[in-house]
Amino acid sequence: MQAHTQPQDLSQIEVVDRAAAYLRSRDGRPWQVLIVLGSGLGALADDVQDAVRVPYTDIPGFARSTVQGHKGQFVLGTLPGKVSGVGVAVMQGRMHYYEGHPLWQTTLPVRVAREMGAAAMIITNAAGGINRDFQIGDIMLITDHISFVGMAGMNALVGPNVDRQGPRFPEVTTAYDAELRQQTLDVAHAAGITLRQGVYAGVSGPNFETPAELRFLRLVGADAVGMSTVNEVTVARHCGLRVLGFSGITNVARLASDEGPPPSHEEVNEAGAIIAPKMFSIIRGVLAKQ
Repeated sequence: MQAHTQPQDLSQIEVVDRAAAYLRSRDGRPWQVLIVLGSGLGALADDVQDAVRVPYTDIPGFARSTVQGHKGQFVLGTLPGKVSGVGVAVMQGRMHYYEGHPLWQTTLPVRVAREMGAAAMIITNAAGGINRDFQIGDIMLITDHISFVGMAGMNALVGPNVDRQGPRFPEVTTAYDAELRQQTLDVAHAAGITLRQGVYAGVSGPNFETPAELRFLRLVGADAVGMSTVNEVTVARHCGLRVLGFSGITNVARLASDEGPPPSHEEVNEAGAIIAPKMFSIIRGVLAKQ
């Protein structure tokens, strides 16, 4: 296991460079797409061809993923593309702010992916459905997000800016790539998969939201809510990655305390088994167009 040097000992760019150097020592193939798999969705990594598995705990600077259902490793290899294999780095599990990791560390894999040559990120999450038209098992194509953690000052870009990585004031009005979203809609239509679209609200967790908080989120335009994604997307746009995002609706938001059963992480993982085949079919279809 590698010693994980903290940013007070190394600059951010040195942390990224060391992590990338270690990953190249394990597998020298360039990355094209970073795929982040949320709760209950880790099985897509089993389809990666010529796979090399690298635990996060072996990579300098990386944190340990501690959430049940998150294996905590990169799976490096290829998935079928338009002409030949697409070089992918699949994250089986992610790091969350609520686990106690600083935001620079939860988003470090995104910066490393850019350093490894990736041009795009496909990011997934498990989310609660706020939109009353959503049902458990639905997939929502993310069209935009509300970063409540970022708006409250917990933004992964806070601190010194590294010009090599991106601008001081990045533009995020086009955070979710329009061309990739259209390709996704085409793939889902051809496969007969119902695909919802909407706005994702990112909160810190780890508690599930109160009914009053959920009613507030609905009022401000959120269709789904979860505890990840927004910081990773912000950093991805900062360093120039195109982004495609999906929420798997694993529970229906409880807008009143007596409305349906309370949510649980077990429920999230169970719904993942319904969502995963549809999600994987869509992701494979999008990759086949690249």
